[in-house]
Amino acid sequence: MTETPLVLSAVACFLKRASRRALPIRFGWPAFLLLLMLLKPLDADDSTSDSTKQPVDYMIVITGGELLAGAYADGHTHFLTRTFRPLGLRCVGSMSVDDKENDINAALRFASGKAPLIIVTGGLGPTDNDITRETLSEYTGIALREHHDVLEAMKRRFKVPRDKIRSNLRRQTRVPTRGTYLKNANGTAVGLVFEQTDSVIVALPGPPRELQTMVQEELVPYLSRRFGTRLPGCSLTLRFVGLGQSQVDQTLKDHVPLPADITLASQFEGGRVDFTFSLPDDTPEDRARLNDLKQKISQHLGDYLYAFDGTSLEQHVVSLLEKRGATLALAEVGSGGSLAAGITDTDGADAVLAVAYVAPTEDRLRRLLCVPDDKWKNALANDEKTRRLAAAAAESTTSEWTVAVGDVRQGANSERYVEVVLRLPDGGLESQRIGLRGTGQYARSRLTTRLLDLLRRRLK
Repeated sequence: MTETPLVLSAVACFLKRASRRALPIRFGWPAFLLLLMLLKPLDADDSTSDSTKQPVDYMIVITGGELLAGAYADGHTHFLTRTFRPLGLRCVGSMSVDDKENDINAALRFASGKAPLIIVTGGLGPTDNDITRETLSEYTGIALREHHDVLEAMKRRFKVPRDKIRSNLRRQTRVPTRGTYLKNANGTAVGLVFEQTDSVIVALPGPPRELQTMVQEELVPYLSRRFGTRLPGCSLTLRFVGLGQSQVDQTLKDHVPLPADITLASQFEGGRVDFTFSLPDDTPEDRARLNDLKQKISQHLGDYLYAFDGTSLEQHVVSLLEKRGATLALAEVGSGGSLAAGITDTDGADAVLAVAYVAPTEDRLRRLLCVPDDKWKNALANDEKTRRLAAAAAESTTSEWTVAVGDVRQGANSERYVEVVLRLPDGGLESQRIGLRGTGQYARSRLTTRLLDLLRRRLK
């Protein structure tokens, strides 16, 4: 029994590393399943560790008027659901409400009718509108009391005697008398756990830096002890590029009809489409069914598939370059360096990305690349200028592959486009005009996807 906290800490550490790499939590399942198997014999007499139990449902309540005003996007739901799924916890809903007592109470009443576990975020700070602590105390009937250890931690943090701690900060040391608290490694607001007879309400701080560390290091071990661990069902994620959700969906309906017990979810962003197929159980037969499904879909849409797991399009392109032992040079104007930024954030990029030149205009870029004035003036056509940029970037590093993106231009029908040139290892140059849809970050994200897909198709 004394070894259990060590195993739970290992689980939390695993989840923390997965989150930092921005990969789906199911990535690296063998290591995680080993940790889950270790939990059973260490606590064999504890019925709550029975992995055959049904998943524990939970609801998420995000508090904050700034979310409803559109000032910030809710990132907590995505993080929490990804983190809790490997524990066998199932999210049945998420809602955002204002920092008002009536609104929070209404959300709690609704959530308590849906799940035995409620996760509330935000409203634990020192300001007057941080009312989550008091609201949850009144709702549950569980009193709050100043906790000696929390007060001592705050005293050490600010290096002042306890009687010098401001009252608005000192209220953050009050925790439930029935339940526990969660340490905050990156702030002053501890998390709160209100334990009722048949339900649990957890309050987490709103800042992502505080919330995420607290969840990984404090809440995950608590939930494992409180509810036990349960294996989730198996799932398969197929990642597509170069076609839309509707095209994938229609292909499935026409050629690969899904059995009723397979749950389908899809996500479209920046010209990339993810389709996730899930089964409620995780048996060899279930995994074989999903593998068979993967093969059937690949027969019809294989040209657009770039990953069967959490691999990003950037990671896929980097891996293709690594397999060839090749390097890449970039010269960007119209894409604003977004292609270089995406590749640079990928593991292994330092081995394949030789150089990236970024400038606001083609003229400034050609000066950066030392393209002679006479050669530049003789390049009358727009694609010819982009060709000169690609050749110069390749010569500067002797890279096998080069992508050059020209200025954003406007065509005859007011459509916006960029000229793109791909320089091949044999010195050949391929030109392509890519139209731009939308504006700002949306247009740039889609353009980056098109550029990566262009590389993917030539490298595979």
